[in-house]
Amino acid sequence: MLICLNVNMTLIVGLGNPGRKYIRTRHNLGFRVVNQFAKEKKFPKFRFSKKFNSLISEGRLDKKKVILAKPQTFMNNSGKAVKLLTKPYTLDPNNLIIVHDDIDLPLGKMKIIKNRGAAGHKGIQSITDELGTKNFVRFRIGIKPKPYTLDPKTLESFLLQKFTKKEEKLLKEVIKRTCQAIEVAIIEGIEKTMNEFNK
Repeated sequence: MLICLNVNMTLIVGLGNPGRKYIRTRHNLGFRVVNQFAKEKKFPKFRFSKKFNSLISEGRLDKKKVILAKPQTFMNNSGKAVKLLTKPYTLDPNNLIIVHDDIDLPLGKMKIIKNRGAAGHKGIQSITDELGTKNFVRFRIGIKPKPYTLDPKTLESFLLQKFTKKEEKLLKEVIKRTCQAIEVAIIEGIEKTMNEFNK
């Protein structure tokens, strides 16, 4: 279970699959967001940590420690890395932020939730299983195009497809907005962030 109290540290985990062939695929949107956030805030280059089985970049924002992580376990086993990442710390659930793609939201939309079920997302289910709780914050970024009929038989291949040029234009805006929301969450707290960005 996650328990309180390191209010001066935030762990932000972007979900995705390791390897060059997955870089710009739909399922790697979490990686792209933390990459962009690191770039905007001039965080150090990501380095692989064997201890956490993740690529890590540490920095500070508003005098608070921020750890950005990209698990290298593949999406469906993300929880194994997140468990390793959270083990050394006593984290407030509001200070564990998971950033991930979401097939249930339209492309270009972003929604912040906390203490909610996985809704079929295997990466989130893995995290919930490993931590023994769903009480953490999630930044859901929509990847559902229009028109699109969800077919379980083709979902996996769809998630591993790359975005089209037209879709990339929408992504640019939502990634920017998500990075802004992450900054507000770190500095001013998750409740204010949800009120401001879940409109």
